[in-house]
Amino acid sequence: MMNILVTGATGFLGSNLCKELEVRGHNVVKLGSKNCDLTKADSLNAFNDTKYDQIFHLAAWTQAGDFCLHHPGEQWIINQLINTHVLMWWKEHQPQAKMIAIGTSCVYDPELPLSEEYYLKGKPIDSLFTYGMTKKMLYVGLLALHKQFGLNYLYVIPSTLYGAGYHTDGRQMHFIFDLMRKIIQGKEKGDTVTLWGDGHQKRELVLVNDFVRILLELNENTSNDFFNIGAGEEYPIRRFAETISEIVGYDHNEIEYDTQKYVGAKSKCLSVEKIKKALPGYKLTHLDEGLNLTIDWFQNELRTSSF
Repeated sequence: MMNILVTGATGFLGSNLCKELEVRGHNVVKLGSKNCDLTKADSLNAFNDTKYDQIFHLAAWTQAGDFCLHHPGEQWIINQLINTHVLMWWKEHQPQAKMIAIGTSCVYDPELPLSEEYYLKGKPIDSLFTYGMTKKMLYVGLLALHKQFGLNYLYVIPSTLYGAGYHTDGRQMHFIFDLMRKIIQGKEKGDTVTLWGDGHQKRELVLVNDFVRILLELNENTSNDFFNIGAGEEYPIRRFAETISEIVGYDHNEIEYDTQKYVGAKSKCLSVEKIKKALPGYKLTHLDEGLNLTIDWFQNELRTSSF
């Protein structure tokens, strides 16, 4: 059994990760914004007395959709504070622990290959620039602390995650959940289904359960390196919308597309060559199976909530 501290533990990924860590018998301390304000320098001092084997740093101040467009200054200050305080506490009070930190595919320059050797090259798209750069700085911090003090880390870059347990508290949703919500409500309530963009922008998905499994397997075998964890293939938004429509029984021809809305990057497919070499058995749940499972969960949530 290990002592493990998780920041961002109440989020979509965090809650799924903590559940799996506990199933495996570890002692997990779960930190979220309600019980630990990481923007404050002394926020982690309450946990100094326990020696942790691992620290999973998932916390970040962001949301999906066009959130980054409206909060660039706040995102820089808040995320830099969070990351600096976590790294400082790690170095000063938990140097024996391995830090496992989560990056973002938003960092990649869309004009360059989305493979690990390009993570620090180029620049993110303008709409995601600030958030992407805070994640670049997080990775640079890991490198610097490893180089000077010998601290051990693992840094991973996830594709868009989907699955059961996503937030239903009114925050903006990642595209796949927004599609599900709109199409399910179009079917059950007769609402007009309007999607952002022309539907030709492409995305990839990784089931959150697969991501957690792969992350923990990678963590057992690798240190002081970083990896993309993606599907290695992407599909147009229209393909996702048509598949969801077929599953819920909605006529996809009724879907409207608003080309004036924000769509972010036109393509975002991570290279998975490096992780496949590290984990020869690398395998993901088939997209159609994952969508069916997620839609079953999401339909129940829509019927029992007010969002």
